[in-house]
Amino acid sequence: MEPNNLYIVWAYGFYILISVLLTIWVARTLSKNGLVFLVEAFNNNRELASSVNHLLVVGFYLINIGYVTLALKYGDKPNNLQQSIEFLSTKVGLVLLVLGGMHFINLRVFSNMRKRAQLKNNTRPPVAPQQWVPPAPQGFTPPPATQPAL
Repeated sequence: MEPNNLYIVWAYGFYILISVLLTIWVARTLSKNGLVFLVEAFNNNRELASSVNHLLVVGFYLINIGYVTLALKYGDKPNNLQQSIEFLSTKVGLVLLVLGGMHFINLRVFSNMRKRAQLKNNTRPPVAPQQWVPPAPQGFTPPPATQPAL
């Protein structure tokens, strides 16, 4: 194998290793800390929350590792050590941006789910009722509204 190809192979190897390790770390962090939001969003149904959490992690892995492998083909190939470091920096930087984007998408989804759950669970009126008003009888027409005098 010629020296130039050796730089490419080592750069690819480090890129894949770093990217996969970062993806695993972010996925575990999101899974562990996101479970709390999911449990609340699913009305304390821990089993459903754990199942959805696991599905989100699998999707996260598929998207990020798919991106890492597809991005391997693009960009200038390194011919020396300096270019290898720059290649690795660019590739890992893009992976970090994708992971950050996925993180914010997950936060948005969790936040929306939590808001819906809170609205659904908060159906009580804010003030206790003071009296009961019977419904209007059949055929009742309300009087026209009067205009206030200026």
